[in-house]
Amino acid sequence: MSWMSPSGRALRDTAQHWLSAGRPAIVVHVDEIKGSTPREVGTRMLVAADAVHGTIGGGHLEWQAIDLARHLLAEAPSPATGQRLQKTYPLGPTLGQCCGGVVVLGFEPLSPACLAHWPDSPARFHLELHGAGHVGQAIVRLLCDLDCTVRWIDERGDDTTGDAPGLPDPDWLATLPPHIAWTPTDAADHEVAHAPAHACHLVLTHRHDLDLRIISAVLHRSQQQHDVRFAGLIGSMTKRAKFLYRLEAMGLSSRTLAGLTCPIGLPALTGKEPAVIAVSVVAQLLQHCPALNATDTATAPSHD
Repeated sequence: MSWMSPSGRALRDTAQHWLSAGRPAIVVHVDEIKGSTPREVGTRMLVAADAVHGTIGGGHLEWQAIDLARHLLAEAPSPATGQRLQKTYPLGPTLGQCCGGVVVLGFEPLSPACLAHWPDSPARFHLELHGAGHVGQAIVRLLCDLDCTVRWIDERGDDTTGDAPGLPDPDWLATLPPHIAWTPTDAADHEVAHAPAHACHLVLTHRHDLDLRIISAVLHRSQQQHDVRFAGLIGSMTKRAKFLYRLEAMGLSSRTLAGLTCPIGLPALTGKEPAVIAVSVVAQLLQHCPALNATDTATAPSHD
C-alpha cells in the first residue's frame, strides 16, 4: 500500500487524476474541531483500496478513519451508490491520543461534485529560484510538498554537452509537481522582469558574476517597483561585503541594500551540507512569508 502526504494543491491534483481515471476513493475531511486537534478544518485525505494520500493528523484517529473509508468503499465502490456521512471522534484515551479535543470527520465518495467543492489552498509564497546545483535541488525537494509556486531558473538548463555537472536528472525534472516549473534560459537576470509581483527571490547559481547580475536585477526591481518580498543570496559575510560595495556602485540605495539577505538561512541552524542549507532556507521563507491572498500571488506555473 502506498502512503503519501502531499501539499493541499498536489492532493487536489491527485484527486482530479484519480477521478479522471475512474479510480474509486473516499475523501475524508475535517468538518469541525473543538479544543486541541492535530489538523484544521478543511484538511483532506484521499483513501483508495491500495493507497492513502494526505493526512488528517496521523495516529489512531487516522487509522480508524482509513478503516471506515475502506469499509465504505467495499460497500459502495462507485460515487453514484456511495453516501456521505459524518463521525465524531473524541481525542482521548480511547484513541490513544492526548490532544483532548474533538474532531468531526466527513466521508464522501470522490466525485465531480466533491471536487467542485474542494477548497483552494493559498500559496504561502511564489519563489523565483535561480540555480539548479546541489543546494537548489535540495530546496526543490522540500518545496514539492509545500503549498507554494516556483519558477526554477538556470542558464545551464539546456546543456546537453555534459559540461555542466551537478544539474538535476531529466527524469526527476519530469516528475516535478505542477506548482514547480523548470525554466531554462539564456539570460537569467532578464527573467527577473517576468517574475510576478510580491515574489521571493533566491540566488544561488554556479558563478559569482552571474549571482551579481541576478541579485542586481532583483534589487533594482525592488527599488523601482517595491514588490519584492524577499531577496536572498547564498554566500558568506565576505561575499556580502564585496557584493554590497559593487551594488552600491550600480546606483542602489542603502535602504534597498538593507533588504538583501546574505547569508541565507536561519542563523541558529548551522551546517554546509546542501540538505541542511535547504531546510534552513525553506524555514526562513516560511518564517518571513505568511500565506498570500489569492489576489496577491501568481497562479501556479505550468510545465507547458
